[in-house]
Amino acid sequence: MSQYVLPLLLLLPVIGAIVAAVLPRARDAKFWALLVALLMGVIGVYLLVAFPYAQRGWQFIFPAKDSDWLSLSSIGFSFSLGMDTISLWLVILTILLMPLSIAASFDSIKDRPKQYYAWMLALSTAMLGVFVARDLLLFYIFFELTLIPMFFIIGIWGGPERRYAAAKFFLFTFAGSVFTLAAVVYLGMKAGTFDIDAVTHFAQTSMSDTERFWVALGFLAGFSVKVPLFPVHTWLPLAHTEAPTAGSVILAGVLLKLGTYGILRLVIPIGLVARNGFLFPNLIACIGVLCLIGIIYGALVAWVQQDIKKLVAYSSVSHLGFCVLGLMALNDYGIQGSVLYMVNHGLSTGALFLCIGMIYERYHTRDINELSGLARIMPKLAFFFVLFALSSIGLPGLNGFTSEFLTILGAFTSNYLGIGFGSIAALGVILGAVYMLHMVARVIWGPLKVPGGHGGDHGHGHEKHASTDINSREVAILVPLALAVVFLGVLPTSLMRRMLDPIQRLQQPITLTTPTPEAKVPTPTVVAAAK
Repeated sequence: MSQYVLPLLLLLPVIGAIVAAVLPRARDAKFWALLVALLMGVIGVYLLVAFPYAQRGWQFIFPAKDSDWLSLSSIGFSFSLGMDTISLWLVILTILLMPLSIAASFDSIKDRPKQYYAWMLALSTAMLGVFVARDLLLFYIFFELTLIPMFFIIGIWGGPERRYAAAKFFLFTFAGSVFTLAAVVYLGMKAGTFDIDAVTHFAQTSMSDTERFWVALGFLAGFSVKVPLFPVHTWLPLAHTEAPTAGSVILAGVLLKLGTYGILRLVIPIGLVARNGFLFPNLIACIGVLCLIGIIYGALVAWVQQDIKKLVAYSSVSHLGFCVLGLMALNDYGIQGSVLYMVNHGLSTGALFLCIGMIYERYHTRDINELSGLARIMPKLAFFFVLFALSSIGLPGLNGFTSEFLTILGAFTSNYLGIGFGSIAALGVILGAVYMLHMVARVIWGPLKVPGGHGGDHGHGHEKHASTDINSREVAILVPLALAVVFLGVLPTSLMRRMLDPIQRLQQPITLTTPTPEAKVPTPTVVAAAK
């Protein structure tokens, strides 16, 4: 019955979204959405426990046998699902962040709650679908479907410039995806199928280098905007700033990872892998340069921001530069660090957006000049805020350290990047510590100053806001993220060991082999070819 786990995981939030939209009482929508998200969490626990880590290739494959009603044989499309350990960790990240984001919206979403929670659940289906799709066209469909819920979440429940932010987000990502669609259609029509394993094998064995180059550029056009890489990053800070808190958490925690996951799953094996190494070293170096520009530029711009939410948004531009740089290292160190970075950035930055949302709900400002000394009146929030900030800058012992170290080590040891790339990326780590600690020093420490308070060290301001620390619901939202941050900082090998096999396989040419009669799943399996 494990073949039905992934369809159930996708179907559950769809049903939940429909029910949420038609509930008779609007106030029930948030509890219903939280229940659905928690049920998704139960499936996530099952996936973690039941996943056959010792086996190679796709697991939980659906359908187990060819099903005509789930395919369009005339074009080679099939509704085919599966996951490996890379997909597993990103699915678990999505499942973890969704109920926390919904719970964080309980007090802030007052207008049209039924539609809001319905869109949140629909968004979770689209994001999960990207991570578990085994068909290239199905991957693209889910990839594009994420635009619609997020467009409405930003455009309806966002800040004062929400309509402009939503339109910019949609146009940027949709424009890049047009080129990706052209690459998907060209590749699928040439191969006669959209199965990801089959089209990868076809590209590596039957397409010219010129064809593979343009297909890789088509994929990169869509994925680079979604990441986003410099210079197509300008939609991100505005979208983050105007989105509601939950929208920012999901945008930073999961949506940006769709781009990095696409580069890893499609661009590298389809566009770059060759029999004796990798193709297009100049293209790899150019992407690496864009990553370095994003790392330094994002850090410097974050340093001068007065809006703490926009500061964290620009930090994502810098952090995702590290993530893609690790992928372009094209070695085990770099790609392991990159996948770990996807998870760690989702935890740390998502948690920071939750903390900022909790501050905004109380004081209705995110201006650094209007907030100071919050540790005096919000010690619980201050603890979590400092923890997640230290995690974001890569303090040893917390989750961000291992991923940053591995991506930089991957760049240093890469045959396609080298010492220069690694050195500049290391400078980005220093700048990251500077702007993040600057924000913490201004907002958390120092003399008390909040809108409406008396500020200073005098008792009046403290007494006026003595009861504004985060409540038990908000503590319960932040505790799982804090535990994950510490656990992955102390024991990152729990993820790294299990993701190494699919990472190595994605870097090597593949051959499709016919399964033996005893095989449980009569579908092509991917076997790394001997170098």
